[in-house]
Amino acid sequence: MGKGHGVSGHTHTQAQLNNYANQNNPNNSAYQANRDNNANQCNPNNDAYKNSRDSGKK
Repeated sequence: MGKGHGVSGHTHTQAQLNNYANQNNPNNSAYQANRDNNANQCNPNNDAYKNSRDSGKK
């Protein structure tokens, strides 16, 4: 594995390692949910778009 990629079993719990693996596996629902959320935040016709840009305003 290259420098700066992945997670280490020396610094993360098994649950954290599993979560990371699931989010980076295209056959896992967590991966698809992450992709869908990213697409929604980039779509001006979606509520998630507005919400993702309002977080820094007071």
